[in-house]
Amino acid sequence: MRKYTDRIRIYVTPEQRTLIEEKMKQAGIINMSAYIRKMAIDGFVIRVNIDDLKELTRLTGTISRNINQYAKRANESGMVSENEIAELKDELEKIYVPLRGIYQRLLDIPF
Repeated sequence: MRKYTDRIRIYVTPEQRTLIEEKMKQAGIINMSAYIRKMAIDGFVIRVNIDDLKELTRLTGTISRNINQYAKRANESGMVSENEIAELKDELEKIYVPLRGIYQRLLDIPF
């Protein structure tokens, strides 16, 4: 008697089928049904929240603009104030918060 009785059909493009077959080879599995069943049951999907990356991009842009302004002022006057340097340090610290969050979430991914 057949162990598997319920059928699930999926449709894929030829390119997707080729990718599936390549991944099967990498996994050392030759039976497509077994591979797809194994991946559907034991595989996992990683959802990436890029909100922190968007915030990092925004903060980096802010810092870059400020550095350019300070460099222009330094070239004109020959100096940069301590306040301007302190502002840059504060803005850099703002980058570390979302960066630490991203790093921690990456470490928490179960492999």
